[in-house]
Amino acid sequence: MEGLILALLGGAIAVFMAGSGSAIGIGYAGAAGNGVLSEQPEKFGTMLLLVALPGTQGIYGFLTGFLVLMKTGLIAGSIPAITVNQGFGILVACLPIAVTGLISGIHQGRVCAAGIGVAAKHPEATMRALVYGALVETYAVLGLVITIFLLNGIRL
Repeated sequence: MEGLILALLGGAIAVFMAGSGSAIGIGYAGAAGNGVLSEQPEKFGTMLLLVALPGTQGIYGFLTGFLVLMKTGLIAGSIPAITVNQGFGILVACLPIAVTGLISGIHQGRVCAAGIGVAAKHPEATMRALVYGALVETYAVLGLVITIFLLNGIRL
């Protein structure tokens, strides 16, 4: 039972930390986007892309939580015996996306907020601002990939 608790704790940490990074990042970008919309409401579509971009880390954390539920058998209803070492392994496997999701979500929000300021003054630069935001995303994707590799390496 302790192994299952450790495994579920890992999934929960991934969901909470990556989701928190996304929420903070969207908060930064959303505040900047609302500032632009107060004077230029026609730019909603442009601002929406930059505001939504930091939300992907939360999706990666959610995906990791779902993978843990599948790995532990909770979705299928057949929970295998999970040792403490296996549970600890699953918890550790969740940490790459948890940490990269938290940090990159916050920083992506800052980059997107700055991009919103650029896009408001120079609409032709919107795609460039999106590219800068997407560059920060790279590290969350790498964290997710490592988490998936680590989860797949643990045999139950």
